[in-house]
Amino acid sequence: MSLTPQASAPPVGHGRGRRKKGDGKRGRRVLRWSAIVLAVVVLGTAGAGYLYYQHLNSNIKNDALNIGDEKDRAAESKANAAGQKPLNILLIGSDARDSAENQKLGGAKETFNGTPLADVQMLVHVSADRSNMSVVSMPRDTLLQIPKCTDPDDGTVYRATTTRTMTNQSLGRGGPGCTVATWEKLTDIHIDHFMMIDFSGVVSMADAIGGVPVCVDANIYSHTSSGHGSGLKLKEGTTSIKGKQALQWLRTRYGFEDGSDLARARAQHMYMNSMVRQLRENATLSNPGKLQNLAEAATKALTVDDGLDTVKKLYDLAGELKKVPTKRITMTTMPNRYVGARVEPTEDADTLFRLVREDIALDGKDKKKATTETTTSDKAAADDEIGITVENGTRTDTLAPVSGRASTVAALLVGKGFTKAAADRTTATAAEKTLIRYPSVDLKGDALRVAKVLGVPTSSVKKSTDVSGVTLVVGADWRSGTAYKAPEESDRTPSTADAINGADDTKCMHVNPDFTW
Repeated sequence: MSLTPQASAPPVGHGRGRRKKGDGKRGRRVLRWSAIVLAVVVLGTAGAGYLYYQHLNSNIKNDALNIGDEKDRAAESKANAAGQKPLNILLIGSDARDSAENQKLGGAKETFNGTPLADVQMLVHVSADRSNMSVVSMPRDTLLQIPKCTDPDDGTVYRATTTRTMTNQSLGRGGPGCTVATWEKLTDIHIDHFMMIDFSGVVSMADAIGGVPVCVDANIYSHTSSGHGSGLKLKEGTTSIKGKQALQWLRTRYGFEDGSDLARARAQHMYMNSMVRQLRENATLSNPGKLQNLAEAATKALTVDDGLDTVKKLYDLAGELKKVPTKRITMTTMPNRYVGARVEPTEDADTLFRLVREDIALDGKDKKKATTETTTSDKAAADDEIGITVENGTRTDTLAPVSGRASTVAALLVGKGFTKAAADRTTATAAEKTLIRYPSVDLKGDALRVAKVLGVPTSSVKKSTDVSGVTLVVGADWRSGTAYKAPEESDRTPSTADAINGADDTKCMHVNPDFTW
């Protein structure tokens, strides 16, 4: 019995249901489990003959990839000299309680069929040459602006948020395509695919895999006197967990380290690394019956974009990802700082996103890549015809804005022939580095022309619907003088990203002494 989809199999239609969404409110925040989704692409999915292949296809739910209003914001990845392109896949863990099975596994009765939240978000970046993989997790309570999204099923329009909102709310604004749009707005990384899984999918996948080894440095019981906690109860050392216990591990916050979402993300990274090693090293998974069970569980658990909506597409993707050695997989968490009880991205997060955009390995084992300059087919207007708004972005966490800085730089531009440059004196913002923004592709050439004259790197030229024309934001890296000197950019992964290597099997989660038994 072949475990590979038949190459001659005819295409299968789209007779699959899309996700369901409720419109009530959710009561509890839970879930950190999209680590399990990676099992599908690491192992691949299996089918025995065309009829079973068609059956597996009918299991898979699909949805639109990007439903935001800035679909062309993040440029597609460029091919390397060999014609290969990087792959960016967003893994989403949904806390949806839209079935009795999901309700039983987590949440109060009042949360049934409520608006789902994207409580797990992990971006998987696979290098163009398939030599390495980087994973970036975003804490669920990260504050950012969510773009305008339109639900592909019923046409409901969700306006862009005017204040910063928790990122996990993006899923309830039209579906996973809005979560993708939110990532692209924040990172300028083009996302090729998404994969989403819910409560019951975690349990079925973990059972099919046969268990994942995890380690704690003391006995742990995630439970408080007031009833909080995942219920995870393990002895000190290494235990192979599956089913509901695996879900408990991925949800545990009370009991791990300081009880924060950041500690929970670290536990998820350890779980994912261990699962990948288990799938690649455990010979018993070559058993056709176990592979069939895994294929069945995986296809039922997943909601994917249209580019991954058949077993053949998932299988082909798995073939690409399996080329990456385990020792070249790096798990990271988006660098962040607290804003009250929530978090926001830091300057180190911008560095991490740039490394992913430029396809630079996070394990530091790449050879130095030459910086590529952004180009466009849009021809720039004459310098004296380019309208430029100059904003003062010199304020920092510790320094007040430089008074009159926008006017000074606007005068500099006028002196260089950009006679339509003018200062925006209404406000002083905060920008770590100098940026040039433009609202539409027909102004990209103009923006690049301004960057060239000032010596601003093209990596700092960004498309943004937040501006109405070419806008120069004078950042904290240009608080004085009339000559801009771009800061040197490091290709080192920030230490604040909490990087973990995929081959490291020595990691144990630290247990908070208040949760031992």
